[in-house]
Amino acid sequence: MKKILITGGNGQLGSELRVLSKTYNQFEWIFTDWKELDLCDLDNLAIALTRIKPQIIINCAAHTAVDKAESEHELSDVLNHQSVAIMAQWSHVNDCQLIHVSTDYVFDGTASTALFETAMPNPINVYGVTKLAGEKACLQENPEAIIIRTSWVYSSFGNNFVKTMSRLMQERDSLNVVNDQIGSPTYAADLAQAIMTILTHNHWQAGIYHFSNEGEISWYEFALTIQEICGFDCAISGIPSSAYPTPAKRPQYSLLDKTKIKKTFGVVVPEYKESLVKCMRLLSEN
Repeated sequence: MKKILITGGNGQLGSELRVLSKTYNQFEWIFTDWKELDLCDLDNLAIALTRIKPQIIINCAAHTAVDKAESEHELSDVLNHQSVAIMAQWSHVNDCQLIHVSTDYVFDGTASTALFETAMPNPINVYGVTKLAGEKACLQENPEAIIIRTSWVYSSFGNNFVKTMSRLMQERDSLNVVNDQIGSPTYAADLAQAIMTILTHNHWQAGIYHFSNEGEISWYEFALTIQEICGFDCAISGIPSSAYPTPAKRPQYSLLDKTKIKKTFGVVVPEYKESLVKCMRLLSEN
């Protein structure tokens, strides 16, 4: 029975993998968060991995607070880059399969069509810079690793845009939402399923892959869809990014092309609205 180690086990993706783990009982699952496996303790990380002895690592951990990262460059670099290098090195030496999760924020947002894996990265914030450094270190230390870039992740677990909007639409009469950043949301449950499709596929094909739900929308359109599904009575206005300044710049366009992951592993990519309905249903039940 192969042992799977999940880092960031209490995050959105880690929590969705925990739900799926009950279906995939051919694996032994180990879920860790910083308390069980401190990725900031670089000196002891390899020792901890040797103690756990996983055959598969799914690295869901990251410093994802995009605005905070601007002032926490060092912490971002440790979590998004240096710890990834150690995990990649360890997995390469110990014949362990590694899936590392990355982000659309490695791109600068100047594209106008969906981005292929071969598109040139050019991050415009600290989060993106450290995530790109992590990707490079990952493939350098372990050329057999798989990297999955994703975008706009949400789930019924953790804090995210969907839950924030749902709450605000019930609390307020009106909301302003940025309408000039284009991409596609990712339901973490769909990404978790994609990862398991890869792990149970008969052929491991290393490299970088893109995954998000189907659709090309702005955050404003995303908010309108949430409103439509839930029937909230709140006036929502679209505003430009310039009217809502944040410490970190965001890419204006970061839609990911999913052709490669579909063709290589037969991954099914649901339409964003269909997945959003599923998530909202879970949230209303809870």
